[in-house]
Amino acid sequence: MDFSKLKSQSSKSMDDLTKKLAAVSGNERSSDDRFWSPTVDKAGNGYAVIRFLPAPNDEDVPFVRLFDHGFQGPGGWYIENSLTTIGQNDPVSEYNSKLWNSGIDDNKAIARKQKRRLHFISNIYVVEDPANPANEGKVFLYKYGKKIFDKLNDAMNPQYQDETPINPFDFWNGANFKLKIRNVEGYRNYDKSEFASPGALLDDDSELEAIWKQEASLADFLKPDNFKSYDELKRKLAKVLAEDLETDRSSRAETIEELQPKPQREMAAPSIEEDETPPFSMSGDDDEDDSLEFFENLANK
Repeated sequence: MDFSKLKSQSSKSMDDLTKKLAAVSGNERSSDDRFWSPTVDKAGNGYAVIRFLPAPNDEDVPFVRLFDHGFQGPGGWYIENSLTTIGQNDPVSEYNSKLWNSGIDDNKAIARKQKRRLHFISNIYVVEDPANPANEGKVFLYKYGKKIFDKLNDAMNPQYQDETPINPFDFWNGANFKLKIRNVEGYRNYDKSEFASPGALLDDDSELEAIWKQEASLADFLKPDNFKSYDELKRKLAKVLAEDLETDRSSRAETIEELQPKPQREMAAPSIEEDETPPFSMSGDDDEDDSLEFFENLANK
């Protein structure tokens, strides 16, 4: 698709994107220098202005949804992408479903700490970054949680009649996003973040096209080679939990039936950039899929 076609479809893309948002309706600091992250002061406060960008060329959606796990057991840290991201069975989710369905409060507490974490990745343009002015005017990837995703969704699907829907990923009719960060009970909170008035990111279409061509592929994050195999993850889980688990997929049901969680020593998690954390989440945004119903449905498959 060429840039002129992108512009001609600008007004038509809202409905399609709204449907995709409805369909899908935490984060480690990445060593990948393509990623941008906001800077906060000693009090945990921060401010920046970013613009969410349209989908990259030849891709349909301007965001990608990812699940991962990050927790510590007797044998060390388990920080891995979840195979549920690409629609496959994942040993941690299966293990957590067994813990939850046991009905034992201690097991449920462990399942909460080991639950899936929900993240999204989009391309962004940095409009203002007072803490790092060198980032301004550049294109980055941005990894964010459900709280910010909900603000994107709310912009496209406002609750009140006096509010006009906007496509926040649009070059011409979108809006800059004012990222306002506070420290609330030890976690980053983005509740005060808001969209500015809608308008074109830049007046010159040739500059917009240059920005568009700098975007990184989002579909690449869903390639199978970004995920370890079921058996590799199961071996890692066994090491972290200090359990002697079978790695043969054919015997996993019997193996999970025998799992008994070991006591886990409380330690601080690796440095992560997170939204406000509800009690049900180990860290990051709450993912409603990881409720009791998710665990029960997974166990009954």
